[in-house]
Amino acid sequence: MEKIRTLIEEIKKYNINLFGKDFLLTWDKTSDELKVVLIVAEVLKEMRNNNISPKVFDSGLAISNFRDNSTRTRFSFASACNLLGMGIQDLDEGKSQIAHGETVRETANMISFLSDVIGIRDDMFLGKGHTYMLEVAEALQDGFDQGVLPCRPSIVNLQCDIDHPTQSMADLLHLKNNFGSLENLKGKKIAMTWAYSPSYGKPLSVPQGIIGLMTRFGMHVELAHPEGYDLIPEVIELAKKNAEENGGSFSMSNSMEIAFKDADIVYPKSWAPYSVMEKRTDQLLNNDKEGLKILEKECLENNAKYKNWECDSLKMKVTKNGNALYMHCLPADISGVSCLQGEVAADVFDKYRIETYKEAGYKPYIIAAMILSSRFKDLAQTFGSVLNKNQNRIIN
Repeated sequence: MEKIRTLIEEIKKYNINLFGKDFLLTWDKTSDELKVVLIVAEVLKEMRNNNISPKVFDSGLAISNFRDNSTRTRFSFASACNLLGMGIQDLDEGKSQIAHGETVRETANMISFLSDVIGIRDDMFLGKGHTYMLEVAEALQDGFDQGVLPCRPSIVNLQCDIDHPTQSMADLLHLKNNFGSLENLKGKKIAMTWAYSPSYGKPLSVPQGIIGLMTRFGMHVELAHPEGYDLIPEVIELAKKNAEENGGSFSMSNSMEIAFKDADIVYPKSWAPYSVMEKRTDQLLNNDKEGLKILEKECLENNAKYKNWECDSLKMKVTKNGNALYMHCLPADISGVSCLQGEVAADVFDKYRIETYKEAGYKPYIIAAMILSSRFKDLAQTFGSVLNKNQNRIIN
C-alpha cells in the first residue's frame, strides 16, 4: 500500500490532462504524458498484485476491432478492460453490416451508444491503418457533438501501420524496471535490428515504435537492417529529431554485429521492406491474389539471402559485458523450435524466455492505463476513491 500511495503522489507532480484524448501514436504525446501513463500502469499492477480491486467502471462496454490476427494484444486488451470493470465485445466485421457496405461513420456511432473505449488493430495496409483510426475518431466526435452519444469513447491504437504504442510502452516500462528508472536509461544503447524470418509481410510498426519512443529518453538507438529493408522515411526523420532533442543518439547500419557491439539491449525482429509493404497494400486492396503469390515468393527468396541475421550466442558475446537484455514483442521465430531457422537461436531465446514473458506482461496494464487516463480527469483522486472503498478483487 505504501508503494501505491507513493506512485499516486508521483502522478500529482505532473500537470497534465489526458481526459478525452485518444492514444494513437506515442509521438503525439508529451514526455510527461507518457511518464504518467507508465505510473498509472504501475499503480494498477501493484493494486492487482495486492488483491485491491481497481474497478472504476460499474458498467460500460469496451469494443475491440482486430482487423489482423492477434494473441497477446487481443487478450491484453480484454484483460485491461475487465480489470477496470467494463464488459468486452469484439467487433467481427464479417458478421456485421460492414460486410454489406455500412460506412465507418455509421458503424462507429452504432457500436458506441454505451461504450467507453474502442481498441483497434489495423496494421495490414500501409498508409491505411492510422488513417482509419482517425476516421473513426472523427465519427465518434461528431456523434458526441450532435448529442447522439452520451460520451465520446476513447480510441486505443492496438497496432497500426505506423506505430504499436501499447507494445513500445510496455517495452519502455519493462526497461524502466529492469534498469531501475527512466533516468537510468539515458546513455544506454538499444540495438533495434532486422532478423531473418521464413515468412514475409511482418508490419513495420514494432521497429518504428521502438525507434520513435526510445529516442525520447536519452538512449543511444541503433537501427540495423540489410540494404533495402527500410522503414517509413518520416519515422526515421522523427527518430533523428527525437535523439537530438533529448540527449541521445540515433544511428543506422547494415550490420547486426555492428549494432550489437556494446549494446545494453538488443531487439532483433523481422519486418518487411517499406517498398514491399507499399506494393503488398495495393495488391491486397485490388484482391490481386496472383500478384501476392509472386510477391511472397520474391520476398522469401530475398529474405533467404540474410539467414545469418540471427540473434545467436556469438553475436550476444559482443554486447555490453556479453550480457545484453534480449527483447521481443513475441511470438519470436525460434531456430529449431518454431521454424528451421529464424530470428533467434533456441539457446538465446531460452535464456531470456522468462524476461520476454515479463516484458509482455506489462501490456495489459499499459492498455488499462491508457484507458483510465483518457476517461478520468483527476487520476490521483480517482485512485484515492478506489483505495477508500477498500474492496478486495478476490473476496476471501
